[in-house]
Amino acid sequence: MSQTPERLRAALADRYRIERELGQGGMATVYLAEDLKHKRMVAVKVLKPELAAVLGAERFVVEIRTTAALQHPHILPLFDSGEADGFLYYVMPFVDGETLRAKLDRETQLGVDEAVRLASDVADALHHAHTHGVIHRDIKPENILLANGRPMVADFGIALAVSAAAGGRMTETGLSLGTPHYMSPEQATAEKEISARSDVYSLASVLYEMLAGQPPHLGGSAQQIIMKIITEQAQDVTALRKSVPPNVAATLARALEKLPADRFESAHEFARALGDPGFRYGMQGAAATASASRRDPWRIGLAAVALLATGWALWATSRGARVSDGALSRFALATPVGQELIGPGGTRVSFAPDGRSFVYTGAGPRGPQLWLRRMSELDATPIAGTEGASSPAFSPDGSEIGFITLTPFALKVVSVDGGRSRTVLSDRASGGGLAWASNGDIFADVGNGFARLRSDGSGLTMVMTLDSTSAESGVAWPEALPDDRGLLMRVRRGGEPLANYSIIAIDLKTGARKELVRGLVARYSPTGHLLWITGEGILRAQRFDLARLELVGEPVTLWSGFLVGGFGAADLVLSREGDAIHTAGAVRTTISNVVWVSREGAIARMDTVTVDGLISAAVLSPSGNAAALVIVRAATGSDLTRVWVKRTDGGPTQLVTSEMANSRNGIWDPTGRDIIYTSLGGQVIRRRRADGSGDPVDLLREPRGVVGLAMAPDGKTVLLTTPADGPARSDLRAFRPGIDSVSTPVLVSPAVETDPAFSPDGRWLAYSSTESGRYEVYVSPYPNVQSRKVQVSAQGGERPRWNPRGGELFFVDAAGDLMAARVSTTPAFSVTRVDRLFSTSRLGSSSVYDVSPDGGRFLMLDGSAGNGDASAGHIVVVPNLAAELRRKLP
Repeated sequence: MSQTPERLRAALADRYRIERELGQGGMATVYLAEDLKHKRMVAVKVLKPELAAVLGAERFVVEIRTTAALQHPHILPLFDSGEADGFLYYVMPFVDGETLRAKLDRETQLGVDEAVRLASDVADALHHAHTHGVIHRDIKPENILLANGRPMVADFGIALAVSAAAGGRMTETGLSLGTPHYMSPEQATAEKEISARSDVYSLASVLYEMLAGQPPHLGGSAQQIIMKIITEQAQDVTALRKSVPPNVAATLARALEKLPADRFESAHEFARALGDPGFRYGMQGAAATASASRRDPWRIGLAAVALLATGWALWATSRGARVSDGALSRFALATPVGQELIGPGGTRVSFAPDGRSFVYTGAGPRGPQLWLRRMSELDATPIAGTEGASSPAFSPDGSEIGFITLTPFALKVVSVDGGRSRTVLSDRASGGGLAWASNGDIFADVGNGFARLRSDGSGLTMVMTLDSTSAESGVAWPEALPDDRGLLMRVRRGGEPLANYSIIAIDLKTGARKELVRGLVARYSPTGHLLWITGEGILRAQRFDLARLELVGEPVTLWSGFLVGGFGAADLVLSREGDAIHTAGAVRTTISNVVWVSREGAIARMDTVTVDGLISAAVLSPSGNAAALVIVRAATGSDLTRVWVKRTDGGPTQLVTSEMANSRNGIWDPTGRDIIYTSLGGQVIRRRRADGSGDPVDLLREPRGVVGLAMAPDGKTVLLTTPADGPARSDLRAFRPGIDSVSTPVLVSPAVETDPAFSPDGRWLAYSSTESGRYEVYVSPYPNVQSRKVQVSAQGGERPRWNPRGGELFFVDAAGDLMAARVSTTPAFSVTRVDRLFSTSRLGSSSVYDVSPDGGRFLMLDGSAGNGDASAGHIVVVPNLAAELRRKLP
């Protein structure tokens, strides 16, 4: 092996210590080195001098950076790249394993299942890159590393970077991108436009060699091989290996077509065909279809039934006659108008324990609510008492449903027949969902980890606490394992992408935790398998040892196309009988959009730039040119709830609160210069410049905690909503910034008083109270609140907001309608009429809104993605998934 050039060693000495040469390829020499800064071993790949001589270093570095953003479990990441003393190099992790080339040189052929698994995993990586606009262009066994049997695609996008950097001068290098045996015909003929179908062809060539022991085309020289790639059809792989299943052979036949248009459109379709036993292609497919229709009329009939609008006939057929060796069947379940699935704000589906019904989050008169769909019926039934629900979960006996509300966070339980829900947890609840254990206990996200509590809210104990030393910032989507063996959950770390989220298991007997896989949501199948959804919306499965809480064997890819919502929420539920339900769609991070709504109910986006994360409050500045938003974002390094400011005329959101603590309840001072907000668990009220400059100034420490703020128009008084004796009661208190060191009571009663709002002249205070048994809106003089009150709402009322121009008070009634009360404030307060403006149900939420300075429109949150919008995805039914798991993972 050649010696490492001393000039290269010296050029990289400040960053990497070159140890030895690992090998050479067509474009680069690879060295083992130590990353001095991070104290880790890496592979430094240095382009051949003859190639580097004609490449511009600056252009090469710019192009190669586009690949650094690729994050996928089967893509070897790019750590670093650059130019040093004329050397062009890039740095990747050192994988202590072997290449697929080395394995094939040793074994010649691989087992069919192993070969298909490896190809499917590589296809997942390719699909991820293709969706990000990156084509590999050099898929070959040498670029597929095997780490404990797990494939990692190396040099991802390097060929693209070299090609782009060299422009039209590649012929000057004497090198050709792409190894001849695995080149697509369009690469072999040097076409300028190379698409994802080229990578599919190359991967198919690699799979062909894994099965047959040789590539599709052989020749005595590179020219002969290229000529055969262009002119000759590849031999059917079954002629070289009869044990290759018909669907795999058919998949290869299509993927190796000469014309790109005749191949699979995507690597995802290629992988799906590999996993579909019924896939056929060309004449083989026609003959197989005819044969299948003679020997298996049930399957053909099943496919036809799947086209029906509701699909329940298929469900009944599948449950009445399980076909353990039949092909996997999936079909979309249509929902009648008005009963649609609505957008992600958590997980949205739960199977009843007996498998005869399920619940899902759909639209209701006051935003999201739960709907019950029985298998024997065509329509779903709304469940009363579930307003604002997300992340539903059935109790073990199927009599109750637990769910999470998001604004504010609360864990509630309701009877499956509907009615008044009971609050189980409020002050510590968070948005990561819940799971119901077999003994009736509930596991719930409490912000800093998962807690266990009884269904009446008592006996709360921590099961798992976030590890701050590892930057863990959130847990979600729990799954209680049988017999109280353990708890599955998803953990994320601040600032990391969805693809890096982890699935872990907690041993409930010992408290020990085990990291299992990278994924968003995991479910345990009674067949003894773990299923999980990746950050790219792909479903994978692997055998799972329940006793040891460990994965066994190798994973398989089932299918992709899962809808992924904010914070990695994805829907997958399994019944005890082996059926499954999931939702299909795309990956999205926006949970709600900020919109303007006219008095007539017309909705218009405030900005084309969406706001990622969960928005829990939106307050307009006095001039109306900006809005203070309270947002929790999964993509921020700290992952805290913080106050941001967004201009209403467009532009990015700008961070206001940067301290390492949750910030909430942001309001403006009358000048529009500062933001007042709560921090440190709601016990400190602070002021900070609205542009985030300067340091925060503490105004008041409130030991009771603060759950809401309002400021008088003159800026001299701040009103607080504070919890009193518990989560079922809150009171109003006040203080004068710069004068008072403690707050004083304004309105204290056995009821809940909340949502205080000063009139434009500061003489009247509107608020909501439960003194009548439900929320109604009242107005009292200020500061003598106890002297008089006038009830404004008649059919329930919450969230009062004044028209800044005066003469009008808005509120939301019990039906979710935005109401406008015409009022007079002189000589005494009175209500002259109340008009209905519009229903807030189309927005999916009525809890957040503010009024423009002219009173002509409203700033609101549109969380209704769904309600007929494709971005909500659609419900997919998978009968007898258990049979597919047993077939693929016996």
